Amino acid sequence: MYFKTINIKNQGKIILLLLLCLFINSCTETYNLQTNTYEEAIVIEATLTNELKKQEIKITKTARFEDEGVTSETGATVIVKDNLNNEYLFQEQDGKYVSETEFEIISGRQYHLEIKTKDGKVYQSSNETLTTPTPIGEIVPTVVSKNNEGTGVQINVNSYDPTGTSKYYRYEYEETYKIVAPKWSSERATVIGPQRIVVTEDNDPAKRICYGTRKSTDIIITNTNNLNEDRVNFPVRFIKEDDYIIAQRYSILVKQYVENLEAYTFHKIMKEMAAASNTLSPKQPGVLSGNIRCTSNVDEKVIGYFDVTSVSSQRIFFNYTDLFPPTNTPTYMNPCENVSYRYCFTPNQVPACEGSTVISAIQNNAMVYVSGVDSPNFVLVDAACGDCTTFASNIIPSFWKN
Repeated sequence: MYFKTINIKNQGKIILLLLLCLFINSCTETYNLQTNTYEEAIVIEATLTNELKKQEIKITKTARFEDEGVTSETGATVIVKDNLNNEYLFQEQDGKYVSETEFEIISGRQYHLEIKTKDGKVYQSSNETLTTPTPIGEIVPTVVSKNNEGTGVQINVNSYDPTGTSKYYRYEYEETYKIVAPKWSSERATVIGPQRIVVTEDNDPAKRICYGTRKSTDIIITNTNNLNEDRVNFPVRFIKEDDYIIAQRYSILVKQYVENLEAYTFHKIMKEMAAASNTLSPKQPGVLSGNIRCTSNVDEKVIGYFDVTSVSSQRIFFNYTDLFPPTNTPTYMNPCENVSYRYCFTPNQVPACEGSTVISAIQNNAMVYVSGVDSPNFVLVDAACGDCTTFASNIIPSFWKN
């Protein structure tokens, strides 16, 4: 069997797209879905933790390969209940369902999810209990060399459960990095007419330094079943030495979820399904079986997992020079080569006039001024090289430490 290669952006997309060519779970039994068919199914993503916060649940529908996005399930009634008769209602908000009040999953209690869609379909999860709370010990960045990737920073998470009951771990991270636009200049070019540009010394310094943020998209899991101790020393992120995101200052927030065997198995199969979606992969994954069932219609399909898990998080910072020699600083994301344009507007002139190109590039914020106000040639550079706000935020994150 061959599979269509896809670009997976998040965990939900993995579920939605891979259903088209792999296996899904029905309300009562698992079955194989042919590659060339499409069947609609509801998709439920619910991870509730022992953090005191407004918990979130996403409910969407499966999508075809040709679909550009996913469709949210709107108008549903979403409730989480525990075995002490406490109920937590969720309200629809920005494409997801958010609990009306803050609450935390408490050890020893049983929780289950109930969903009723606007067309009357009812879904219910099995009862789940909180896993062992196991804190992250430390996050350690180390310079390593990999045969297929070269030299870079490997970021490992360390933790230890002396009770030996955690065993199954899933990780997510959010990385934030400082960006310094290499061609920022105090001079700013402004178009004030169809053929006139004024250069002033008042360019905004806030366009020089920005901060980029990215979240992990892969399913990152490990277990300690084959170890003598429930001790984790696991690589969650590898960044090549020449990657511009570590050129200045870098921070990563790592979250460690302790899962039960069923949740771990669910995410493991999802990970295998993502790998099998590559046309060159010969490995076939197993059946994706979750813990949510349709109670109003035994033939109704549903996929997803109601995950009740303990979570621990930790953030670290490092500068490039903390790990590498300053002479090896990575190049910027863009070559930032100066481009010279002949600034004139006379038709049929040789060499050709390029004044209109300059005007358009500056007006559309595609390029920024470097030099040339007193010469026949204007020198410009890609906007990202002189104004980092074209692709990142210049607002300093609240957690940032210099």
